[in-house]
Amino acid sequence: MTSALLSSPLSLYSIPVVWLTAYVPVALKGRAVMQDSGRRDWQSKDVQQVGGLRFVLGSVQPRSNVGRVAGDDKIPRDVAARIERMEGAHLNGLENFPIWAIAVLAGNFAGLDNYTMNIASITYILGRSLYNYIYINQKTRVQSSMRTLVWASSLMFPMYLLVAAANKVSKQ
Repeated sequence: MTSALLSSPLSLYSIPVVWLTAYVPVALKGRAVMQDSGRRDWQSKDVQQVGGLRFVLGSVQPRSNVGRVAGDDKIPRDVAARIERMEGAHLNGLENFPIWAIAVLAGNFAGLDNYTMNIASITYILGRSLYNYIYINQKTRVQSSMRTLVWASSLMFPMYLLVAAANKVSKQ
């Protein structure tokens, strides 16, 4: 069954999945703020009460939320640092998404076999998920080096697909 599944044309489904991995840190960021703002007595001017929940992140200028959180001395430094890392993981996911989408489209256009495309897709999704986990939870230089290693290793998969697709097309 596994080989039949890996031989099916599934790699295009990885495009929305990889896009979603870029937004997991955003959801986690919102959750972290809501959980922590409920436990602590923040007197921040940016805290908003909505239906019994307290929010620190505003929707009027959402791109300055992380800066406001980081600069607010009422917000515990560890919470602010974690929110900054979540934002970093999100931005990195957005930066890496185009290369993945193009690699999958190129590989399918060139007619790379489904097994190769699916293994690359699964591995890249796992790599991006591991990258997010490390980035959000890192606290030491060793952990940040591990994050960089996971990022570089993951990047090999779209690069491989792009080169393999180019090689296949150039031989036709």
